[in-house]
Amino acid sequence: MTTPPSGPLDFTYETRPARVVFRPGASVTATPGEVARLALHRVLVVCGGRGTEAAQAVADALGDSCVGVHAGARMHVPVEAAEEAVEVARAAGADGCVAVGGGSAIGLGKAVALRTGLPLIAVPSTYSGSEMTSVWGLTARGVKRTGRDSSVQPRCVVYDPDLTLGLPVPLSVTSGVNALAHAAEALYAPDASPLVSLMAEEGVRAMAGALPDVAADPGDPLARARALYGAWLCGSCLGATTMGLHHKLCHVLGGTFGLPHAETHTVVLPYTLAHNAPAAPEAMAVLARALDTADAPRALQELAGSLGAPRTLAELGLKEADLAPAAAQVAAESYPNPREVTANGVLGLLTAAYEGWEPRVENA
Repeated sequence: MTTPPSGPLDFTYETRPARVVFRPGASVTATPGEVARLALHRVLVVCGGRGTEAAQAVADALGDSCVGVHAGARMHVPVEAAEEAVEVARAAGADGCVAVGGGSAIGLGKAVALRTGLPLIAVPSTYSGSEMTSVWGLTARGVKRTGRDSSVQPRCVVYDPDLTLGLPVPLSVTSGVNALAHAAEALYAPDASPLVSLMAEEGVRAMAGALPDVAADPGDPLARARALYGAWLCGSCLGATTMGLHHKLCHVLGGTFGLPHAETHTVVLPYTLAHNAPAAPEAMAVLARALDTADAPRALQELAGSLGAPRTLAELGLKEADLAPAAAQVAAESYPNPREVTANGVLGLLTAAYEGWEPRVENA
């Protein structure tokens, strides 16, 4: 169970109001009402190629309030895909956007909101957490840029556990670990707070407990609901704090080297945590408590690996020759992290993740 802070309290907590509807079937039973609540009459539904069935079901439920379905979402939101979606929205005279799917679909919806100012409703079908944030990301010429803008914060998030029933187990696992990464980095973020820490611990506990049950029975509605609940909490942590080395690594590996988003988070997270552990003992203690272990990095690697997730960056297609350039790119940028970021330190972390070594906590 969680414990109250024992040391001095000195923090700032800021979050934007977010409306959340969470219940089975909500994607089709609640989304029309949320569109009406925002006084929208011509919404564009955006999704990815693999999510067209769910998106069409939402569009059908919206009836005359929907002006079309645009299935142009792509991983890491290439600028070209964003521009195409903006053109479709403008041509259709859309007055709002409903994003149905995983992080790519919601990222595309955010890109539309960023460029047009249209209000966004998010209907997530994975555990990515992007729906709870004002963070946007766009990839151009092999570089992924991110930023924060209140215009991309979804006005409402509709969580429907039924939408996740068909999510393949491998993607469920990696998407779930992606969510865990948000909570883990929130614990040592410079703008962490007691409330965020409570959400992070509960989110990690819920997700780590649900994933084995999801893998054992993908059609278990209770396990799916617990995982989505954990994703909501982890995503809320992402929205309320500033992410560090782990997320920057994953942005570089995805945006520049084309690695798949959730799988990259899954492979890299144990190594980033082991690297940062000496400089973030309190955060590691919370993670260990949530995971009921003495070694959080190793426990996370074993959890993901036992459920069939990839274990190395080599499996994801990274070349050994890419390690040094990736490390240099990560070290060249400025962002908060509890441990100093150096090219040599990042290269050691990436090498371990490339080879699949056991994550080890060393002295900083």
